[in-house]
Amino acid sequence: MEHMEEQPQLIEACLQKWDINWLLHRAAQRVGSAFADEIVKFGISLRGQLVLQALATEEAQRTQLKLGAMLGLDKTTLTSELDKLERAELVMRVPDPNDRRVRTPVITDKGRALQKEAGDALAEVERAFHSRFSPEEMTIIRKALQDLSRGEGPMHGSCI
Repeated sequence: MEHMEEQPQLIEACLQKWDINWLLHRAAQRVGSAFADEIVKFGISLRGQLVLQALATEEAQRTQLKLGAMLGLDKTTLTSELDKLERAELVMRVPDPNDRRVRTPVITDKGRALQKEAGDALAEVERAFHSRFSPEEMTIIRKALQDLSRGEGPMHGSCI
């Protein structure tokens, strides 16, 4: 029990001591965990929701290659995620009439409905985090994170 009482003090000490990379990583873990706990209720992953959201909001259809580039997902990760979504009948992959090797992922009506419901639930999770800050602070946080995300140099790994 004594160990449990010390933990908040240790966490606070770390929050004061560590660099921005550690703080960003811990904040991303906290937010990511909350999102993952919510999205599991819908039978998909955060990556799955990201793919469905992109397919639901894009007017122009995108090939798998273009979709992966847009989302920051490598070919293997995207293919695996599309396979899962296709098995669940949330997306289908349509062959390109001009090139049989190219397939365009298309969201189904079932996928669109699930994406909307899951998106609304995730928006509630995000609002809970936003409530810790004033609107002005959220504007600053969002701008800072956007600026850091743009950065220079190579990006490693998938976006989620």
